[in-house]
Amino acid sequence: MRRLAAVAALCWAAHLTAASLDQEIPRLIDANPAARAAFWGIEIVDLSSGRTLYELNPDRLFVPASNAKLFTAALALTRLGPDYRFETRVLASSEPDSQGVIHGGLRLVGGGDPNLSGRVVPYRPHAPAGNPLAAIEDLADQLVKRGVARVEGGIIGDDSWYVWEPYPEGWAIDDPQYDFGAPVSALSVSDNAIALTVRPAVRAGDPASLSLTPALEYYAIDNRLRTVAAGGERKIVSNRQPGSRYLRLWGTIPVGAAAEVLTLAVEDPAEYAASALRQALENRGVVVHGRVTAQHRAGGQRWTAPAGLELAWRGSAPLIEDLRITAKVSQNLHAELALRAVARQRRAEGSREAGLEELKAFLGEIGIDPASYEFHDGSGLSRLDLVTPAAIIQLLRAMYGSPRREQWISLLPAGGQDGTLDTRFAEGPAAGRIHAKTGTLTHVSALSGYAQRPDGAWLAFAILVNNHGGHTAEVRGIIDRICTLIVE
Repeated sequence: MRRLAAVAALCWAAHLTAASLDQEIPRLIDANPAARAAFWGIEIVDLSSGRTLYELNPDRLFVPASNAKLFTAALALTRLGPDYRFETRVLASSEPDSQGVIHGGLRLVGGGDPNLSGRVVPYRPHAPAGNPLAAIEDLADQLVKRGVARVEGGIIGDDSWYVWEPYPEGWAIDDPQYDFGAPVSALSVSDNAIALTVRPAVRAGDPASLSLTPALEYYAIDNRLRTVAAGGERKIVSNRQPGSRYLRLWGTIPVGAAAEVLTLAVEDPAEYAASALRQALENRGVVVHGRVTAQHRAGGQRWTAPAGLELAWRGSAPLIEDLRITAKVSQNLHAELALRAVARQRRAEGSREAGLEELKAFLGEIGIDPASYEFHDGSGLSRLDLVTPAAIIQLLRAMYGSPRREQWISLLPAGGQDGTLDTRFAEGPAAGRIHAKTGTLTHVSALSGYAQRPDGAWLAFAILVNNHGGHTAEVRGIIDRICTLIVE
């Protein structure tokens, strides 16, 4: 009898919760004009009972933005396992001769490592980044230790491990200018991005001062930025045409103003990586003759293992460490690389298409209807991606019930603690109880993941908002209040 009474109490509590959500969520949405005019999709499920506590348009398709990374991360964790590693190699036709000469060139061969950068791995919130070219310099040190003193035939950046398709369909035309739209390559250094710092000159009328991090010349920069008198207008504009290595800057920055950092994507990551290796070698006294070039592989071309003797090698951290970075900071490039890594491992073809086919197979295995999603990339930057809240819930339930549960939840941003939720849910009943992936595009906001109630019960939720106007913060605030409601 006592057990039956306890079960009845739990069922009654769940009933009260569902009834409360049925009243409170519509009230929150209707009270805000921007939210009221938007298109909402919500599903909230109790994971222990499987009972749906609230739903709104659960089977309608929505642009998910970075909620798409939930699917990519689950695929990679399941198909590759947490301990999968990437390799980066430097090859030559032979050892250096007795004078340290490489008769021919060096080939820097990418293997899809997302963290050839100064990023701190394992992930730590707000950890300052180190030298962005540290991985390249490590390879250069190895070459010097092998006795390399002169290279006669230049350096090739080889990213043929994956098909060269740098921009998935559905990305906006201006995305490739910036770090969030950096091109996808099997040879990626410093997230395929450079930081251009703009500072005012000492005197009004003089050009603004520019500096690059990494300190590697890559773009031809036409600097039309002018310093104006203190208190003047601050307006800094950059533009680069797709496919171009010519960057234009114009506008004004006042005397004494704080510096501004523009984080810009590189045009050809493999060529950039090869240039970085050349500079690192020259900084160590190695003479490099010949050109820096890139070798790509087009779709339809078979991959051929590059020939040569391995002179330097670098292995990555375990995959789970990068998936944690990918999900917590919402790193688009890393999600795309994870999709291609799965494709390379499972289908012997490192392409976006093969990755999406493997994703379709994986989702079929966990019972997700193909009609409930349409993915064109691994990151969610594509405006063509579509998914239903119900499909997200199915994914969350499957991963919660999998042997990888603890690892999976550890990938997600934790409310008030880290990643893209570090400043959200910092106080109140939801603090530390939300583990979820954010998603943001113009007119799109999303948050999907898990909520742990004070009594220990776990809920899965998917909240997708499309076509909202006004300030994103307004809609995001309502999403957060919904999450607070479900943990109260």
